[in-house]
Amino acid sequence: MVDQAIPVPGRATKTSAWRLRAGPASAIPVILFLLIGFAAPLAAVIGYSFMPPRTFGLWQTPTLDNYDTVFNSTSYISFLWSLGLAALTVILLALICYPVAYGLARVFGRWSTLLTLLFTIPLFVSENVRLYGWILFFIKNGVLLGTLKSWFGVEPESWLFTEGIIVLGMVYVYLPFMLFPMTLGVSMVPNETRDAAFDLGATRWQVFKEVDLPLSMPGIIIGFLLSFVLAVGAIAEAKVLGGQKVIPITHDIEIAFTYAQNWPLGSALAVLLMVVVGALVLLVLRRFDLDTILGRR
Repeated sequence: MVDQAIPVPGRATKTSAWRLRAGPASAIPVILFLLIGFAAPLAAVIGYSFMPPRTFGLWQTPTLDNYDTVFNSTSYISFLWSLGLAALTVILLALICYPVAYGLARVFGRWSTLLTLLFTIPLFVSENVRLYGWILFFIKNGVLLGTLKSWFGVEPESWLFTEGIIVLGMVYVYLPFMLFPMTLGVSMVPNETRDAAFDLGATRWQVFKEVDLPLSMPGIIIGFLLSFVLAVGAIAEAKVLGGQKVIPITHDIEIAFTYAQNWPLGSALAVLLMVVVGALVLLVLRRFDLDTILGRR
């Protein structure tokens, strides 16, 4: 006869209670990290935005002078430029990255790893270095225009310092941040589901519309949000490729914190940027049923 262990009610209760106590305790390092690395700097920026202009201490009488300065200035133009360029960048990235993501997940097979590595390598090089490489490519008598002039006798105008070259630089820089989440989303679609749709007589367009696109939506949404948030905060593309022809809001924030030495004004601009971007992100997320998209129901 095999002996069977008899559960002890008191011991089981103590074990469950210990696990309940250990769960929140194990989260303390993560909570401290988020408080020190994220919440504290954010709170400092918000606090500085209510300090008197050109002061460097938080222990001053709160005021709304900085927000009044922002609303009575032309900073809204910089906001519109940043949001417009970011939106255009995200749209172009979506059109470019989805076919590539589909190929990486379903078409290229064993070559997918090599292609993914090629898309990843530029991330190991400084963004400014890569942007200056584009300057050498598009500058007058540079790689592109010099080749056209010497080979075909054509001497077009330089594309540098235009809105188009800024968008090109942003698409180039933020392409991996759209591509990789999209690739993950496409790879999450089961082949069995697609095969079943084809067996039921669905066309390729119907499979894409009813199967591929909805089931890959988590990766698409992550790519959209990540690319948009990063693109709104872009500054190097406008400064290096655009020659400051376009002034994004991040440039105004940088000037306020550095040359102007007006930290409260820079903080107010940063807070308004966070509010605007956060509101737009929440507005977009409200249009999607995340529980259904993420498969929770």
